[in-house]
Amino acid sequence: MKAAIDKLHYEKILWQQGLSHIAGVDEAGRGPLAGPVVAAAVIFHPGEFIDGVDDSKKMTPQARAEIYPELLARCRSYGVGIVEVAQIDDMNILQASMLAMRKAIAALAPPAEHVLVDGRPLRDCPAPQTAIVKGDALSFTIGAASIIAKVVRDEIMLHYHRQFPLYGFDQHKGYGTLAHLEALKKLGPCEIHRRSFKPRALAGD
Repeated sequence: MKAAIDKLHYEKILWQQGLSHIAGVDEAGRGPLAGPVVAAAVIFHPGEFIDGVDDSKKMTPQARAEIYPELLARCRSYGVGIVEVAQIDDMNILQASMLAMRKAIAALAPPAEHVLVDGRPLRDCPAPQTAIVKGDALSFTIGAASIIAKVVRDEIMLHYHRQFPLYGFDQHKGYGTLAHLEALKKLGPCEIHRRSFKPRALAGD
């Protein structure tokens, strides 16, 4: 039997150094064919922990929706960064994801003293950072950020579904499902599709 993961392991190391404004940051929407990339950064009071927080991709939409208000109510500060499709196409999705994360961190008040980042180090991070592979599953604070980013992005895609109801954005949230690809072949891309992404249907072929 595996030992339980201490999801405050990285936070505790920093708290023991006298730091209290520890931010977790993560993004949602790097892979879809449509819609923005959204990042969230969040700071909790030292010692704060909410059961049920995990990598947002492992959680059901209902579980994310239920815990989201509690995260916002109990956090010390959170920030959201959004990079829209035109900028994604202009700079590429990796650069856009990092920009969204920097925007989210910059929106924090009080500012972060240290940032826990999911995955690779964040270029031009506005505070000292620790990059953690699979951080959204290993760190409570990053996991919370991943949930906030995912819920915010899903709400944006529901708004776009009302604008463009034939694409099914309410179901796939812009990801390249079979239904989405079939809609693209039939309808061609709309204004929120990422023209820099690969499927031929995005080029209007």
